[in-house]
Formats: sequence, structure tokens, C-alpha cells
Amino acid sequence: MSFGDEHDGQTRTRLPDSAPATTRPPARSARSLVAVVGVVVLLVAAIALANRGDGTPTTSGPSAPTPSTTQAPTAATGVRPVPGKNGPLPAGFAHDEQGAQSAAANYAVALGSVDMFQRGPRETLVRAIHDPAVADALVRSLNESYSDGFLANVGLQADGTAPNGFTFVSRTIPVGTKLKEYAGDTATAEVWCTGLVGLAGEGSTKPVTSTWFTITEKLKWVGGDWKVVSSEQAEGPTPVNGDNRASVADEIARAVEGYGGFTYAR
Repeated sequence: MSFGDEHDGQTRTRLPDSAPATTRPPARSARSLVAVVGVVVLLVAAIALANRGDGTPTTSGPSAPTPSTTQAPTAATGVRPVPGKNGPLPAGFAHDEQGAQSAAANYAVALGSVDMFQRGPRETLVRAIHDPAVADALVRSLNESYSDGFLANVGLQADGTAPNGFTFVSRTIPVGTKLKEYAGDTATAEVWCTGLVGLAGEGSTKPVTSTWFTITEKLKWVGGDWKVVSSEQAEGPTPVNGDNRASVADEIARAVEGYGGFTYAR
């Protein structure tokens, strides 16, 4: 995803200029929870997490142009993906098909972040990346979905934070993007992602696990930038698990706190 450039078939990834963020998705569908504009991505993995147990720590353990359909390799470059920021989020995506894909990837990351589990940060984030025409209804729907009971089932406190001694992990990592439709001021982009979700800490009954899913975002050019009109998520494509040893909870917690995220650009 580059910006202002012609479509060159490459995906570019750039580290953020600011200090690394501390944490972040979500995986399998529960559409009844977020019916307003279908932002299924926010709750899916969290729902799977909630179904693992009651959240109580127990015993310790490890814890216009025609869109291209060709594959695009990932390659790092020095090109700055976007010229500005909207709070902590990248902003100023190019008004072309590459910019739409870049926006979709970065918005997928935001929608799967830890901030989505806390009422104030969630509203700020949702309003920053969505078309104002849908933002009010979506904020209300999500406030109902992220109820005290739901947060408790995920293992979080009523304010959406982790219990003392635990680190809540919720991250979405885009693997690639594909533009399905592009019509100048509207676009539909798919973002293939992997993600991490769970509670890291000794005795966690909801250890951090990985998920694979594809987010489809409908975008609209509003106020000089791409904004989300609606989004939904489907499971996979999912690769075969490798033979990596599962890290213990402390290793996961240190990794999440020590490694920042990226700004993604086509």
C-alpha cells in the first residue's frame, strides 16, 4: 500500500514515528452483537476467548482502474505511507485504490485493538475511522455489546482493563490486502489478517492464542480521507500450525509490552 504512487504490486510496511503502542483482535462471527454496520471484527476472537472459561485465574501453565488480482509480496521501503495523523491513527490516505487498501489495513488494526474494550477510547477510535453518518449508531451498538457481563466472560474488569497481574492482549496483524471494488469515492477492500487475543499472566484460564480471519471493509471518501461505512469478518484462510514451542505467559506479556505496531501501506 503506497500513497500517491501508481499501483506497483508491492506492499510496504513502515514503523510508526511515535513510541510503540502496548497492545491488541478479535476472530469468529457473532453478528447479532454488532448488527448496525456489521463490525464483526471487534468481537469475534473475544467471544471465542470468553467461551474458554469463566475468566477466573486458576493453576499456572504455558501459556476505476480494474483492481489487480495478482499476488503482491511484502517489501519494506522508506516511503512514508501517510502524511498525517488523526490522534494516534494514521490519516491522509491517498484518494486512489492503493490508498483505500492502506486505509483498510490500518483500520483493521485499530478495530482489533485493546482500546475497543474500553468505553471512552472505543468511542474515540470508532468516530475517528468511520463515516459520521454511521458512527452514532455504531457507538451505541458497541456500548451494548461490550457489557459488563461480556467483559467479565473475557476475563476483564468492568472498565475493560485486565485484572491486576495480567496483561490483556488483542492485536490484529494484516498479512495482505485485496481490492474487490473501486469507484473513485467508494471502495471495498479485503484484509487478510492474523491476530492475537487472550490474557497473559500466571494462572490465566484464557491464554493468548492466534487466529486467522479476513475483514471486508466498505469505504467512502469523506472529508478528504477514507472512512469505514461497514465491515464484516470471516474465518480464514488459515495455514497449518507450525512446530513452534508455546511461550510461557510472562514471555508473551513482555513481548506485547516491548514490541510496537506498524503503519501499513500498499
